[in-house]
Amino acid sequence: MLTEKYNPNSLSVSAILGLIDSKDVAIPEIQRPFVWKKTQVRDLMDSLYKGYPTGYLIVWKNPNVKLKDGTYSAGKKILIDGQQRVTALMTAIAGVPVVNKDYVEERIKIAFNPFEALSNDKDAEIFAVQDQSHLKSKKWITDISKVFKSDFSVYSFIQKYCADNPEMQPETLDKIITNLRAIGNRLIGVIELSENLDIDVVTDIFIRINSKGTALSQGDFVMSKIAADETYGGNMMRKAIDYFAHLAVEPSFFNKIATKDTEFAQSEYFNKLAWLKDDLETVYDPDCDDILRVAFMHMYPRAKLADLVSLLSGRDFETRDFKIEITEETYAKLKKGVLNVMSEYNFKNFMLAIKSAGFISDKLVNSQMALDFAYALYLILQQRQEVSVGEVKRIVQRWYVLSVLTGRYSASPESRFYTDIKQINEIGVVKTLENIEAAVLSENFWDVALVQNLSYTSPNNPVYLVYLAAQVCSNDMSLLSNNISVKYLIELAGDVHHIFPKEYLKSNGYEKGMYNQVANFAYLDTQVNKSIGKKAPFDYFTEALRQCETKEITCGSITDIELLKNNLEANCVPFEVCTMNHNNYPEFLELRRKMMAKKIKEYYYSL
Repeated sequence: MLTEKYNPNSLSVSAILGLIDSKDVAIPEIQRPFVWKKTQVRDLMDSLYKGYPTGYLIVWKNPNVKLKDGTYSAGKKILIDGQQRVTALMTAIAGVPVVNKDYVEERIKIAFNPFEALSNDKDAEIFAVQDQSHLKSKKWITDISKVFKSDFSVYSFIQKYCADNPEMQPETLDKIITNLRAIGNRLIGVIELSENLDIDVVTDIFIRINSKGTALSQGDFVMSKIAADETYGGNMMRKAIDYFAHLAVEPSFFNKIATKDTEFAQSEYFNKLAWLKDDLETVYDPDCDDILRVAFMHMYPRAKLADLVSLLSGRDFETRDFKIEITEETYAKLKKGVLNVMSEYNFKNFMLAIKSAGFISDKLVNSQMALDFAYALYLILQQRQEVSVGEVKRIVQRWYVLSVLTGRYSASPESRFYTDIKQINEIGVVKTLENIEAAVLSENFWDVALVQNLSYTSPNNPVYLVYLAAQVCSNDMSLLSNNISVKYLIELAGDVHHIFPKEYLKSNGYEKGMYNQVANFAYLDTQVNKSIGKKAPFDYFTEALRQCETKEITCGSITDIELLKNNLEANCVPFEVCTMNHNNYPEFLELRRKMMAKKIKEYYYSL
């Protein structure tokens, strides 16, 4: 028989704020940047004032946990959807500061105009985000929070307001203030998820919540859970994760943390993040989900963040009980995992492995999940010392490239993570990699599947990105150049261009799906590209051949025939291109795909 999964209820705004204040319900996002615009806070006040519906809040009661003495501790209720609305209520009505996008605490003060409250105009500006004009005006109540304070005197307020605004009648103002204060009695729907629900079900419900058109992630759920913890330092760990993700993108933010968040600046995490203030890395900027995922995967023989939620709740997977010892151990291990991820030594050495494999720019990365697993793999190898230090880099590189080439983590990544982590824990990293290679890297993969995967049009095609990494690794010169490398163009100035010029192919009847195939792309110096223009390949390659005899530069910078042949081979351009026109284009694509696939294969086995 199906059990009831939730209990619908309604609570007044005042009751909800009271539960938050007493910590009977934890709102973990209060210390995170408030993502609502100030005008959204104003609109919420307006909706409550007019009695409009404002949506449901969703609360889940953590499982009761068995303590060491055999007694049970009642689980705390956590607000898992509705944080932004409740935070808006707390700042506008209760006067609580919020953290803005610059991670600075501020009050969002909402002003109220009693005169506009008398208007029949549905667009009347009854509420507004406080600015200087409201502070200078005698008509506006500049901050509605003072109306909701327990020591607010309606009588004294009416006397002063009517003295400043003689056209307002005391009786009328009394009714307006009563209506304003009635916001505290407005009912908001609350869905309380059953405490008996399996955590996997709660996680599934959480992920399916869709308040803004995007599903919340399991990482969001984990972050909410650890942020609500004050016993084992989860709230500070949650802040460290958030700051790391922010600093990875904006290193200059470090100084704001140091001056604005003195509590965090005194924590052990602060010094662990200090190196990021000078970080210029852009290939891998992990977000909060990535940090959690990597931290969890390398510390536990599990990979699903839903399992982390269970462990943080103290779940014993064998008995299905919830024990305080498991909660304690999980927070301790997760903290260690997070610090491992944040370590300057670990992060920089991992990035050295990825970049020395040719992935020198975020332009060459299209799978964050593959990077996440590769980093977890690096940390696993570091901890277990299964292979020599020199071998760690090679294995991480191979695993990452294999993952990208095969799309290993592109669909249902957590399921694949779980399978791979399980195998690694049973037979080790090296044997697991060998088994995967034997299973997926057959001759058909290299000679057929890889060639087919190069028939797509997107320059973000993962196989094409690996091809470019192979060129970087080989330090190949760009097409028709003897001194400007592919690496330089990727890092600084270049774009991919068409070997058979786009306009040339279009004028000869080719559609976009043909002329934009990745096998027609190559990195070219801008000046070389200009000299090619709309010419047919046999025209401009004939020029390149001729200048090897005349030494007069007209197309590219190569003046030696052997260098030209080597350059074409490095860029996987068949020498036959020198005699090709638009009729030969399909033949060119087929030849080049095979050459590109061969280069990728040689590159992979060179790692």
